[in-house]
Amino acid sequence: MQNLLNGAAAYVYTLGPREMVWIGIGFLGQFLFMMRFLWQWVQSERQRRSIIPIAFWYFSLAGGMTLFAYAVYRLDPVFITGQSLGLLVYTRNLLLIRGEKRSGPSPA
Repeated sequence: MQNLLNGAAAYVYTLGPREMVWIGIGFLGQFLFMMRFLWQWVQSERQRRSIIPIAFWYFSLAGGMTLFAYAVYRLDPVFITGQSLGLLVYTRNLLLIRGEKRSGPSPA
């Protein structure tokens, strides 16, 4: 474990200010993405059933867009593809939710 920490520290010291900003952006995206799971879990526990609150989709979209920007900066085609497909899903779910709110509750 100490070797891993030493290696990470040595790597960070080689980075310039621009790289440090982008690493910060990457960590911000990961944090936002993680928050969607945490928020979903908290809300499900509160209601004592599994739910997906609208904030889940907003955290997904914010985290996905931030990670997409980071992936483009890194020129990582696998990461870019994965994030872009996710962004489509998150956006579509938010559009579906907006459509439901405009049309009112669906008949049972």
